[in-house]
Amino acid sequence: MTEVSPDLARARSLVPAAFGTPRRTRLLRLGAWSAFLLMTGWCLWAFGFSPARLLAGVTRLGDVLSFMFPPYVWTTWAEWREILKGLAETVSMAFMGTLLGAIIAFPLAFLGAGNIMPSRWFRLGIRRGFDALRAIEQLILALVFIRAFGLGPLAGILAIAVSEIGTFSKLFSEAIENTSNKSADGIRASGGGNFHTVRFAILPQALPVILSIVLYNFESNTRSGTILGIVGAGGIGFLLADRISAYRWPEAWTIIFLIIFMVYLIDGFSGFLRKRIIGGEDQGRT
Repeated sequence: MTEVSPDLARARSLVPAAFGTPRRTRLLRLGAWSAFLLMTGWCLWAFGFSPARLLAGVTRLGDVLSFMFPPYVWTTWAEWREILKGLAETVSMAFMGTLLGAIIAFPLAFLGAGNIMPSRWFRLGIRRGFDALRAIEQLILALVFIRAFGLGPLAGILAIAVSEIGTFSKLFSEAIENTSNKSADGIRASGGGNFHTVRFAILPQALPVILSIVLYNFESNTRSGTILGIVGAGGIGFLLADRISAYRWPEAWTIIFLIIFMVYLIDGFSGFLRKRIIGGEDQGRT
C-alpha cells in the first residue's frame, strides 16, 4: 500500500469534506441512475423489445430490401418527367419555405436578442413564442395546411416556413447575442447611434453565421419535404408513398436513391457557397 504523507493526512483531518463526496451528492447520483435504469427498463418492456422480435423484424427487413433489387430504371420520358417534376417540387418547396421563414425570422430575431432588446420580460415573452412555433412538428403543420389550402406544394411551403420562423428566430437571436461588444463600443464612441451600431458592428459579425444556418436548414428541409409529400404536400414524397403502397419496390428504391443523390448535390452546393461567401476565396482553397 502507498503510504499517505503527513501533510495529506493532516489536510484530510482538517477538511475531510474536501476529500470525499457529500452524502447528498451520493444520494442524488444514486437517484438519477436509478431513475435512468427504471425508465430504460420500462421503455424496453412497454414497447415490446425482445431478441425474438428484433430477429423477426430484421428478417422481414431483409426480405423488403431484396425486393428493391435490382433498381428500376424508367425507359420513357413521360416516366422520367414525373419523377424529375417531383424532385423539383421538393427542392422548390424546401427553398421557398426556408426563404420565407428566414425573411420573417430575421427582424423577429432582434426582438429576442439580449444586446438589442433591453426589456428582459418582453424578450423572454418573444422567445417563448419562438419555442411555441418550434414545438409544432412540420408534419402536423402540413396536415393542418392541407386541410386549409388543399393538396399540393403550397401546404408544404407554409408548413416549412412556419416551423422555420421559430427555429430561425431562436438561432438568429443567439448569433446576434454572441457578437463581440468591442465593435459596438467603438461605433458608439465615434458618435454612432443604435442603427449604425447594428449596421456596422453587429450585422457584419452575425450575418456569416446566419447565412450558414440558412444553408444548412435548406438542406435539412429538402429531406423534410420528402416526408411532407407522403402526407399529400406534393413533391417526390407523394410518388414514393404511391410506389411503396403499390409494392413497386424497385421503383421505390430508385426514388430513394435519387433523393439521396439530390441531398448530396445540395450539400455540396451549400458547402461551396459557405466557402465562397462566408469563408472567403482564400479560405476555400485551403
